[in-house]
Amino acid sequence: MSKKTWFGTDGIRGHVGTTPITAEFALRLGHAAGRVLAKSDGGVVVIGKDTRRSGYMLESALEAGLIAAGADVRLLGPMPTPGVAYLTQAIGACAGIVISASHNPHHDNGFKFFSGKGEKIGDHIEHAIEAALAEAMTTVDPARLGRAARLNDADERYLGFVASSVPSDFRLDGLRIVLDCAHGATYKLAPRLFSQFGAAVTAIGISPDGLNINHGVGSTEPAALQAAVIEQGADIGIAFDGDGDRVMFVDAEGQLLDGDDLLHILASEWQRSGRLRGPVVGTLMTNMALELKLAGQGIGFSRANVGDRYVHQRLHETGGVLGGEASGHVLCLDRAGTGDAMIAALQVLHALASSGRHAADWRTAMPRFPQQTINVRYASGAKPLAHPGVEAARAEAEQTLAGRGRLVLRASGTEPLIRVTVEADDAALVQRVAQAVAAAVSSAV
Repeated sequence: MSKKTWFGTDGIRGHVGTTPITAEFALRLGHAAGRVLAKSDGGVVVIGKDTRRSGYMLESALEAGLIAAGADVRLLGPMPTPGVAYLTQAIGACAGIVISASHNPHHDNGFKFFSGKGEKIGDHIEHAIEAALAEAMTTVDPARLGRAARLNDADERYLGFVASSVPSDFRLDGLRIVLDCAHGATYKLAPRLFSQFGAAVTAIGISPDGLNINHGVGSTEPAALQAAVIEQGADIGIAFDGDGDRVMFVDAEGQLLDGDDLLHILASEWQRSGRLRGPVVGTLMTNMALELKLAGQGIGFSRANVGDRYVHQRLHETGGVLGGEASGHVLCLDRAGTGDAMIAALQVLHALASSGRHAADWRTAMPRFPQQTINVRYASGAKPLAHPGVEAARAEAEQTLAGRGRLVLRASGTEPLIRVTVEADDAALVQRVAQAVAAAVSSAV
């Protein structure tokens, strides 16, 4: 299958005002998606977005293109990505589209696509949309034009679904929680959700202005949450990213628990309760400590490529129900068809309550292998990983790490970055190898 032009590991993403994140491209994309996904027969396509100012422009253009192709549109407004996935399936739509750049700054935006089953679309659909993009845009007969309407009960329907992911008698009475909503798509819904379970909620990152999404807050910048947990004397902190598909926890001591920690908690408790099926699925970036810890408990573990869509695929291949990434994507496939940060947070809180152990106890029970990631930015069109100097540095690093650790050298699927990750049993070795490989990449770009 040929290489895709526009789609990366998580949809289409880029800088606002530069192709493909322009009104013109969004119009054409909507038309192409309408032809491929709605078959130009009046099928319904759901559109949700996060809180970026550019979402207004892209939403309008995308809507117009879909309608020109004969698709009906249901507008959700600001809605977490997993909420769009759920509602797409719940209302019987043929597809869902999220306008978001996830954890990126406000000046980026993008498009994520879901099938009628509420799952990320496959490579063959992405290729079909790109093929349709290359064709001339034509408008269907006026009598076949699509129509648009707003789904007014979207918030209530999605919150009800999330709440149903834990037992009906589950309560958080007396628990002091600080939420960080990243000024993003969860800013209205998350405080309501955890309050309805009886928690005493303090929320930060709930004042989006269209430009402050993920700025100094959220799962990618947890320092604000860590400080707030200590200041409030809270029991736990929970951080989401801009579109609500990533989650991180902070314990009462202000220490971070990432996706690997959350998988450890969930896998252990689900095994004990009999809920766990199949292996736990991580990625190339999952810390070896988790793999070894699970092995010691008799729990299988499998690595997929980086990206929650690949974790999802591997779970289906292996019959598993639990997987995720250190970055905070956590998939609980027996509760939701895609990674859902609010559902994952509830599952972790339920597991903590069931275990009778504090988050800090779980964190200290799994000491990490030292790991360092260095990001090297490169110009569009460059292929630094194929550079002879980089290939030589990779070979030398792998020889140095043999039997002691591993190197992961990969291009980001969402940004023009080469990610150099080194993991080993010695912190000084990790730093030395990571810096050497990163220097080789920098020279190549």
